[in-house]
Amino acid sequence: ATMPESSSIQGFRASAMSVIDTADTPSRIKTARREPMRSVNRPESGAESAPRPVLTEPMRPTWVRLIPRSSMIGEASTAIAKMEKVDATMAETRTTPRGPRRIDIPGPYPPAIICGMETPLNGPDVGHPTLERIRRAPKVLLHDHLDGGLRPSTIIELADETGYADLPTADADELAAWMLRGANRKDLTLYLETFAHTVGVMQTAPAIERVARECAEDLAADGVVYAEIRFAPELHTERGLSLDAVIEAVITGFEAGASGTDLTIRIICSAMRHLDRGLEVAQAAVRHRDHGVVGFDIAGPEDGFPPDDHLLAFQYCQRENFHVTIHAGEAYGPRSIWKAVQYCGAERLGHGIRIVEDWTTTPGGETELGRLSHFLRDARIPLEVCPTSNVNTGVIERIEDHPIDKLVALRFRVTVNTDNRLMSGVTMSSEMAALVDAFGYDWARLRWLTVNAMKSSFLPFRERLQIIEQIIKPRYAPLEAWQVEPPL
Repeated sequence: ATMPESSSIQGFRASAMSVIDTADTPSRIKTARREPMRSVNRPESGAESAPRPVLTEPMRPTWVRLIPRSSMIGEASTAIAKMEKVDATMAETRTTPRGPRRIDIPGPYPPAIICGMETPLNGPDVGHPTLERIRRAPKVLLHDHLDGGLRPSTIIELADETGYADLPTADADELAAWMLRGANRKDLTLYLETFAHTVGVMQTAPAIERVARECAEDLAADGVVYAEIRFAPELHTERGLSLDAVIEAVITGFEAGASGTDLTIRIICSAMRHLDRGLEVAQAAVRHRDHGVVGFDIAGPEDGFPPDDHLLAFQYCQRENFHVTIHAGEAYGPRSIWKAVQYCGAERLGHGIRIVEDWTTTPGGETELGRLSHFLRDARIPLEVCPTSNVNTGVIERIEDHPIDKLVALRFRVTVNTDNRLMSGVTMSSEMAALVDAFGYDWARLRWLTVNAMKSSFLPFRERLQIIEQIIKPRYAPLEAWQVEPPL
């Protein structure tokens, strides 16, 4: 049935038509203001009072711009149509019974009733950021190695299937502890020795596909909504696989593991800096750019193997408009960072924390940045910081001494990452929880770090914005609201 026009619409229709009929000249512009509509179908004086309408949102003044005769009729008709839509919405609201209404905010938060409305603001899962609560918050991971995040049980099973006989133990718990001890030797080269076993069982396509699938499943279970996972295809060719076959196996595994979850997962192909296949790996990465590969990297021992050793590979990526991130500033100082950025065109820096060696302290105790530090900060070059890994490799002694808090305070583009979840015994949630314990970070800071990472990803701009606006911010909103207003 057609709803009768309200008196407000009838009045505006008449006034708009009157303005059109009396327009002086085509070039004259007038501006008029219509008073805000405070109610719907207000009863005449003396009539029986009608119930006050329930407005879904505050009414704001509507401005009508009067334009030359040639376009007036169209704009006036549009304005009338908008008013009719508002009137219809308000009329529909009047028929909605009062009572608790559910507000759906994405996220695994149980609703609670506040002032007659169900929201997640004071549910049992909202409060100070703890490990369990952080696990349910959305997270973004930019620096994580596929061969550094296997499940211990998977390593043992794959070793049995593929005939790999060099594992130190066949017990999953003992193997996890052995990996942690082996990595925590305060030296990057010693840290990397533990990868011989994980890479050793990843030499067939089914094994690689399984590892990739489980990686995606584990990240999704930890609340990661976007991840860029890197690996070196050249390390998985010992039994005859081609670089393309290795990459395709990872793509297949990621698609299977992320299916049905909130996780979006992409690939970064790394070349080993102490080997000589950088250009070949970069070309393979570009061949798969439309199937989930978003960037190129070099990894491995940093000291003695500067990034410009692979200059041809980086120049190839630049010509192909392909993204580049480079391990730099972990085991070597600012010169490695400088070469990565200024010679090789790095858009992000893997670790990068030794940029602090480019700082000085004034007699007054203030930090003074060097030219390279200023460049990184001014250009908003993201740092893929991996706190626990930096403790394992001896860059710092403990999390409390980590320069990440100083980098945050100085407004560098800081992101938080895991590096190697198996070797360091971490998850994205545990890394964030460690920062909460060490530096007192709240939900607002964790959200800032998460948005930083999403803005710095190699995903296309539009997709980045969708994840930020549709997933990250809405799911952090009730967590941050808890800090502003105590639970009712």
